Amino acid sequence: MQQSRFLMCPPDYFEVAYEINPWMSVERLVDRKRAEAQWRAYYELLSGPLDAQVELLAPAPGLPDLVFTANAGLVRERIFVRSHFRFKERRGEEAHFEKWFKSRGYRVKTLDLPFCFEGEGDALSMGEELYTGYHFRSDLEAHEQAAGILRSDYFALELCDKRFYHLDTCFAPIDSQSALVFFPAFESCSQMILWETVPDPIRVSEEEALRFACNAVVAGQNVVLPSGCPNVSKELEKRGYAVYALDFSEFIKAGGAAKCLVLKL
Repeated sequence: MQQSRFLMCPPDYFEVAYEINPWMSVERLVDRKRAEAQWRAYYELLSGPLDAQVELLAPAPGLPDLVFTANAGLVRERIFVRSHFRFKERRGEEAHFEKWFKSRGYRVKTLDLPFCFEGEGDALSMGEELYTGYHFRSDLEAHEQAAGILRSDYFALELCDKRFYHLDTCFAPIDSQSALVFFPAFESCSQMILWETVPDPIRVSEEEALRFACNAVVAGQNVVLPSGCPNVSKELEKRGYAVYALDFSEFIKAGGAAKCLVLKL
């Protein structure tokens, strides 16, 4: 089985410094030591028992959300399609991501302005297909361009619940057959697309979706997801996966968890 490869960024400067999604409140202070411990436990799990190769991006002051590397862009082989963020608060991250990938020999592609594209936050592969989420943070036109660059077919899914502002908060491909899905986060036509194209959807309850159950990461036959999602864990175990439930509570204050903290390389 091919070794999983991820990009992470230590949370040295992580905090909730602004409000750009419903989860964020500058009045809910991040416990920095606890956030560092949660991130370290995750990093050590991936790079240790789960045998993933984890590369690191250096943190930068003034960019508290740089820790959420999933939003850097989209990687296919040696091509990196760089993100363009909806909110100005995060646009400073773009140069850091581009520099990292260029220095490692990737072909860096950018999309036409003014279209917004927030990487794996809104674009996830399931088998050979690309599933993209649009409305709140990424634009449909950006996904059309990204899919063209990567020569990939894609299914465009319209998001409708502000709490699930990125696709990776309500949809998680597990393998070529299964995906975690919180269906109410999608418009009705997009729900139909998911029912028709995902052979084995694992329906996630609102209770567990709000615990970021869909913000999960697959590494081989292992799945990492936030703690407090027993029903999703049982469904994954039925399908032969080992489940690792970790505490991501400090990062959920900013609207992210396991998936948001890694970019698949």
